[in-house]
Amino acid sequence: MRTAVTVQPAEIGVSSLQDRTVIDVRTPGEYATGRIPGSYNIPLDRLGAALPALREAATRQELVLVCATGSRSLNASARLAEAGIAAPSLTGGTTAWSGELERGEGLRVRSVWPMDRQVRLAAGSLVLLGLVLNLAVPGAWLLSAAIGAGLVFSAVTNTCGMAAVLARLPYNRRSGDSEELERTLRRLSS
Repeated sequence: MRTAVTVQPAEIGVSSLQDRTVIDVRTPGEYATGRIPGSYNIPLDRLGAALPALREAATRQELVLVCATGSRSLNASARLAEAGIAAPSLTGGTTAWSGELERGEGLRVRSVWPMDRQVRLAAGSLVLLGLVLNLAVPGAWLLSAAIGAGLVFSAVTNTCGMAAVLARLPYNRRSGDSEELERTLRRLSS
């Protein structure tokens, strides 16, 4: 018989992190540039594969989700709630964290822009490209219109297809990401 899960508030503040397992849903590249000490990296696009380990971890300690600003972790919180796992989002993300962020191991930590900045650059570039191309190719302005419509949809639904695509690019990944995720899931399950 399955016991009912009491869903916690969707967001919590930094002061509520004590005695919780922190799950960082940013890309591995973002996670390596600075993370809350003791946090675990489970990228948002790999959350489905992590459900069994997260469910197990939630039986031992309360979970909290974090990203750079709180938007992706709020999305992850809703996805986990649908799966019966209570895990609120940290309001304000790592930018709200007042302590020092840990950096990736070794000296070869490269700087990766936060995802929201990457999305702004890509969207702005595509809008400008559509406008400039329209000078040579009539109708190319539709690219700009499509990007604008996508941004409106993103704001209304609090999702971002462009971020999902950008998260898969090589600079947002590190070699050994799959193995690192497997180690993280084993640690959460034990």
